[in-house]
Amino acid sequence: MEILVDGVLKARKFPFIFSFFILLLFLLVSFLFLSNSQTQIPVSFDLAAPQSSIITESASLSPEAPLISSAPEVALPLPPPSFHKTDKGVPENATTKVADLKWSKCIGPVAVDYIPCLDNYKLMKTLKGKRKIERKERHCPQPSPRCLVPLPQGYKIPVLWPESRDRVWFNNVPHPKLVEFKKDQRWVQKDGDYLVFPGGGTQFKDGVSHYVDYIEKSLPAIGWGKLRRVVLDVGCGVASFGGYMLDRGVITMSFAPKDEHEAQIQFALERGIPATLAFIGTQRLTFPDNAFDLIHCSRCRVHWHGNGGKPLLELNRILRPGGYFLWSATPVYEGDEKHKNVWDAMVALTESICWKVVAKAFYESGIGVVIYQKPVTSSCYQRRKENKPPMCDQNRWSSISWYAPLDDCISPLPEPRQGDTYRWPVPWPERLNSKPVSLSSETDAEMYYDDTKRWSELVAGVYRQEFPINWSSVRNVMDMNAGYGGFAAALIDLPLWVMNVIPVHEPDTLPVIFDRGLIGIYHDWCESLSTYPRSYDLLHASSLFENLRLRCEITDVAIEMDRILRPGGFLLVKDTMAVTNKLTPILRSLHWSITLQREQFLIATKGFWRPQ
Repeated sequence: MEILVDGVLKARKFPFIFSFFILLLFLLVSFLFLSNSQTQIPVSFDLAAPQSSIITESASLSPEAPLISSAPEVALPLPPPSFHKTDKGVPENATTKVADLKWSKCIGPVAVDYIPCLDNYKLMKTLKGKRKIERKERHCPQPSPRCLVPLPQGYKIPVLWPESRDRVWFNNVPHPKLVEFKKDQRWVQKDGDYLVFPGGGTQFKDGVSHYVDYIEKSLPAIGWGKLRRVVLDVGCGVASFGGYMLDRGVITMSFAPKDEHEAQIQFALERGIPATLAFIGTQRLTFPDNAFDLIHCSRCRVHWHGNGGKPLLELNRILRPGGYFLWSATPVYEGDEKHKNVWDAMVALTESICWKVVAKAFYESGIGVVIYQKPVTSSCYQRRKENKPPMCDQNRWSSISWYAPLDDCISPLPEPRQGDTYRWPVPWPERLNSKPVSLSSETDAEMYYDDTKRWSELVAGVYRQEFPINWSSVRNVMDMNAGYGGFAAALIDLPLWVMNVIPVHEPDTLPVIFDRGLIGIYHDWCESLSTYPRSYDLLHASSLFENLRLRCEITDVAIEMDRILRPGGFLLVKDTMAVTNKLTPILRSLHWSITLQREQFLIATKGFWRPQ
């Protein structure tokens, strides 16, 4: 090629060939330079039109920005590495590398509140006829979209607890429909820049406290906050019941399906009240057997006797033996034919599963309440004239409730020790550190006590003393690999709550967590969590990623953590350096600030940066 060009030049022939060659060379150099540049043309991921994962890095905003405005974003370089010194003066943050990932922003009508496994509309459209009930259940897209959820217009750092129980920023959850829809029932009201929660509800228009006092007066054995510590609130509305029960030492898992009433679970989490998205359709709830001390349903719109009684059988599965089901609903007190037929169906169904009515009363406003109690032994089941519904086969029973179909049989009761009956956990707060009733062997009990002691010392001496975490700003906490719940137990004196997650591929210790008077769920971290974006203030992951990265991409887990963590929120990872070195560059590409300490703890803070 060189000889040919040289000959042409010497002969001074075809001068346009020389010009064309110079132009090609210039274009090639320019292309190579631009391809290595950090600033790329932003590409968005449209949730309304599923496609392959396209990620492009773009502009950033200052992590300290208190408010996202409508002004156009300005491209900024990645933040400089942050270093924290050890006592020896050696930088602990040895990894300053940024992963070569070019992020995009999710776009579409649901982008701001995007929940991948509950917003898979492409698949939902294929569910027809009887399968429509499955539309509110999990349907995770494959592959998971690698896009980042944008912030709502005008998003601010959330109102802190306890003020958040009664009011939150409207722009953080800008959903006004419920304000109008429930204006006569005092669920939620708009007041200037705030959404205000007066503490009302469909069945407790005089307030939750008045309603709860009436229930305990009707059945003093309930013992709120002592014997009845862990409660499930079905169809919870904006979770005012659970929010006010915290004052009585009761922790309530509030749940409802997505969009049953606009953003009710999102309101609950923004308020700082424990809540999760769930639906009793065709699959079990992600709770263990015999978990809750009491289940509450205040006009929760669930047809308990429908589908052969499977919904009520599911409640029976997760209700602790001797626990109560509190049903405050129109069939209890309305006498028209429709509600009377529902009541008669409930009477027949509850008697068939050996639930007995221990209280039935009428609230002063005319609202009726009935309280059922689950048996503690199987003797009643054996005395039934008909084996309908039948007892489940204990040999084929699975305790892990993850994509498990609803049962049409009565779940087995815990096997008591010889000559003993089922033992209720000791009263709260002694229950927190006493031997859980689900631990039978002494070896397991010894491991449990060692774990409790270790976490107590680690949290008190290291987590709360040494780490750059503003604990006063932390309310909603998730322990992504909770074990026996030792991390949550060690934080019990702080004004926060912990959602304890047991990964489905780890040992099943979730019954222990409920025995301790704490709450939690099962989950597979290779999939998205059933919660709204910006749900948690702190994510804690101890020894999670080493096994997890053998099953799925750690980048996808990082995207999920970015989705569910609030701006300004913290990630605390306790793992090996191999995991830390893999995770750190990914988090830095998301513009999180990173601190490494003691060669096993990674502390990261999520900022306000979003792709353009």
